[in-house]
Amino acid sequence: MMRDPEQTIGNLIDHQNTSFVGSVDEDGFPEMKAMLPPRKREGIRTFYFTTNTSSMRVRHYRAHPQACIYFMDRRFFRGVMLKGTMEVLEDAASKELIWREGDEIYYPEGVTDPDYCVLRFTADRGRYYTNFSSEDFPVA
Repeated sequence: MMRDPEQTIGNLIDHQNTSFVGSVDEDGFPEMKAMLPPRKREGIRTFYFTTNTSSMRVRHYRAHPQACIYFMDRRFFRGVMLKGTMEVLEDAASKELIWREGDEIYYPEGVTDPDYCVLRFTADRGRYYTNFSSEDFPVA
């Protein structure tokens, strides 16, 4: 059993360069996508990602906010899945919160680009895998 899920999981997440995000498609089937790591996280409950407003994933989350995110440490063969909801944010404050210099390469019109939005994931629960066993835990 993890002594401190926030520290254990947070440390695992902070050392990964790939995130996997899951959504539910129009037919009710799960889909996964590799993405860059979250731009910002608040503990292990709230995560912020950048994406294109015109993307298929945004359509999925608007129709079905149920989501999961997964992080994997290949070196030690351990991982964590967090389940919760994904929101699509297009307000100026959210967009400015995670904007970085150089993002113009993806969003030529800058932070106000209509094809730039923020995905905010809020976790309810998780499942941690390590040492050939899994453990469920609530996210406070």
